[in-house]
Amino acid sequence: MGKTYERIDGRLREFIERQPMFFVATAPLADDGLVNVSPKGRSGSLAVLDEHTVGYLDFGGSGAETVAHLRENGRITVMWCAFDGPPTIVRVYGRGAPVFRDDPRWAELIPRFPDGHAPSVRAIVVVTAERISDTCGYAVPLMDYQADRTLHAEYFGRKTDAEFAAYCEAKPHVGTSLDGLPGLPLPLPPR
Repeated sequence: MGKTYERIDGRLREFIERQPMFFVATAPLADDGLVNVSPKGRSGSLAVLDEHTVGYLDFGGSGAETVAHLRENGRITVMWCAFDGPPTIVRVYGRGAPVFRDDPRWAELIPRFPDGHAPSVRAIVVVTAERISDTCGYAVPLMDYQADRTLHAEYFGRKTDAEFAAYCEAKPHVGTSLDGLPGLPLPLPPR
């Protein structure tokens, strides 16, 4: 039987911080808009910022659906599934906001992430919880985490910040989402 929680602390925080990957789900307001579910998992890219707030780094390499949906309506769900131990699923339903490189909050938030120095960070997504809950993961298979993939860090590690900004501008669906919503502000501000 699932439970709801007032805050992210203790066992719940330890569970979230221990998982090697998580998923985020967002959607536009339009009935015919595309629902987006994205896997996330680069080590050092997630932080429990306080008892009601989580944040994660938004990296280049894909479109900007999550950012576009958050800019339009702020709705987001973040979900973690247990890789080991008891079969558990944790969800944080809330309001999210992208913090871009030129936002005054950037300087105070980026040090909270061990991978914050990565050259391909486009934004920090900050999620304020409105509902925190867990459920059983009885039907979720056991998963075997082996290691992080290094391809993303290696590829973008070879680009200067100017080259990364040009890469973002050249990618379809970064400045504008698949649904035509404003995505990442371009040109990408320098770090």
